[in-house]
Amino acid sequence: MSQVIPAGFEAFDGIKGFVETTGPLFMKTEEGKAILGLRVEERHCNIADICHGGMLMTFADMQLGVGSQFETKVGKFLPTVHMSCDFVAPAPLGCWLEGRTTVLKQTRKTIFATCLLTADGETVFSASGIMKIPGDGNGKFNDIVLPRRG
Repeated sequence: MSQVIPAGFEAFDGIKGFVETTGPLFMKTEEGKAILGLRVEERHCNIADICHGGMLMTFADMQLGVGSQFETKVGKFLPTVHMSCDFVAPAPLGCWLEGRTTVLKQTRKTIFATCLLTADGETVFSASGIMKIPGDGNGKFNDIVLPRRG
């Protein structure tokens, strides 16, 4: 199984908690957009040696939030308030999983976005999500800013 990380990707720092247990995640930026990557390991797979659906959903949730934060330049953690998804094809053990986000609309309080996940360049998963933009009060999300690269 290849352990090669594609050119331009660096370890995604600053992750803790549940998402830390699902990594390691990698990130690169292109034209103001954040692209996450992950090499699918045995621990990410189900009994059929394909990436578990829950892992794909977790990865897509990260991609939606991080991708939206970068594209909109909102300097805050964006909690997901809704996410819907479609499993398009299997992502096999050892593949390079990559996500890309498109922001559809930003309002004062929410961001609407979609993302596609590819495994070795083939689309395997799509998702749409709504992320909340925290207010400027004393909320716990206001101080969480993801690292910027590129």
